[in-house]
Amino acid sequence: MYSQPITRLHRTAFVLMIDRSGSMAEELVFCGRRIPKAEAVAEVANGLLFELIQRATRTDGVRDYYDIAVIGYDGDGVRSLLSPEHWFVPVSELAARETPQRTVTVERTLPSGERTLHDVTAPCWITPSSRGTTPMYEALCRVQELVEGWCARPAHADSFPPVVFNITDGESSDGDEQELRDVCRRIRRAATADGGVFMIHVHIATAPDAQSVLFPTEEEVRTNGSRYARLLYDCSSPMPPALDEAIRDLKGPGARPPFRGMSFNASMAELISVLNLSLIHISEPTRPISIS
Repeated sequence: MYSQPITRLHRTAFVLMIDRSGSMAEELVFCGRRIPKAEAVAEVANGLLFELIQRATRTDGVRDYYDIAVIGYDGDGVRSLLSPEHWFVPVSELAARETPQRTVTVERTLPSGERTLHDVTAPCWITPSSRGTTPMYEALCRVQELVEGWCARPAHADSFPPVVFNITDGESSDGDEQELRDVCRRIRRAATADGGVFMIHVHIATAPDAQSVLFPTEEEVRTNGSRYARLLYDCSSPMPPALDEAIRDLKGPGARPPFRGMSFNASMAELISVLNLSLIHISEPTRPISIS
């Protein structure tokens, strides 16, 4: 299971869910700037899309290793943020678009360990927005339809299964805890012959001094997590053992698996770490992941 290399014949899919509710207008410090959470998450999402394009680029162009969906949910409902007509967009189509450019600040670490900030020009597929309520349950129901449909296509029967990220700063306004557990269970149950859908939830910190819970074990969530952290734990997928070493590097040498694919009260740096860890170990074309 989970051993199918990603190729043009066996592509995979990435689904990025973004909370765009009114609370995302609250500010935080990101790359030395105090900006709304919505703007910081949009920058991170654009960086993730650019990274996927880079990973799919070969000498003959951008190969369709991935289908990508970005779903926004707010007081106006649930919508695709990449296309008004399609939920999934092939990575080659995304790369070929005439995309607005914007200047963003990135942090780099020098060999000396010193951190520096640089302004760079980057593509902007996702624009920030924050308004209204948090229809997370409706968004998850849409994701269930999408991943079930994607997995059911004959061309994807043997592919590495889809990976779903849900980035939020609050609780659902339209579903109770059991409904959320149930719909996430149905999402994770969607599968190809290579395994079930991976689901990773990242809750962004609302306070600068909030204690984060990153890739937790069941014991960590039981002893240190809040009610909502326990809910996200239940809604998330177990992380594959192939990622245990990378997660230990992130959490510390004392961390012991099994880990769960969720983070609670995550800083923006931790959000980027979660996305990067998952991308590096899952999205590399032609390299299988061995999971017992």
